[in-house]
Amino acid sequence: IRFQIQREGTVKMAKTARGKYVGVTQALGCIVREEGVRGLWKGTVPGLLLTVPYCAVQFLALETFRSAFQRRRIGVEGDNREVLSMDRTMSFAGGAFAGVAATAASYPFDLLRTTMAAQGVPKQYPTVFHAARGIVAQRGVFRGLYAGLGATVVEIIPYAALQFGLYDIFTAAYDRHVHAAVGSPSEGGTGKKVAVDWSYLVSKPFVCGLASGFIAKFATHPLDVVKKRYQVA
Repeated sequence: IRFQIQREGTVKMAKTARGKYVGVTQALGCIVREEGVRGLWKGTVPGLLLTVPYCAVQFLALETFRSAFQRRRIGVEGDNREVLSMDRTMSFAGGAFAGVAATAASYPFDLLRTTMAAQGVPKQYPTVFHAARGIVAQRGVFRGLYAGLGATVVEIIPYAALQFGLYDIFTAAYDRHVHAAVGSPSEGGTGKKVAVDWSYLVSKPFVCGLASGFIAKFATHPLDVVKKRYQVA
């Protein structure tokens, strides 16, 4: 957050000006020197408060979308083994829907987290409660606690769509190519069935989740920068 919101020099000074934080190690050292080790955990409370409603609403919305889609698909034949089957491509739409719903439900906590993490020394707001009260007093409830919501929705739609959609595509590709190459648990060559193939169960979600999360975050990071600038403007 500090990297994303630090103010750059003016246009006239653009050739010589640079931000306060120029590298991860330098930023860590600077924060610890100026604010102590506790400075690295600024925004933790609103961040935790953000996680609970965000995750709950996200998965509720995702499952609701999938259930509605499956009801409309009853009786329709399709090859679910294809990597780009209709069910998997609809994961993009479901992810976008879930992301928007979760963002709308938890956005004030996201804004408060950014506000608390962005402030340096001296602190403008000593606690989350003071931050919320100060923001509402200055700008009102909606314009204050929901500042930058439009930019956030523009960011979360492609991010969540890519995250869930690519995950389903990668898991399908993993099943077709990687797991097919090593065989199923009952095809180990001995004829003896294995109850659970733990290496497969661990590697599949880890590798596919890592790939989908990295691509989604990398592709939408510029929008995340814009969102945070709106939040602290």
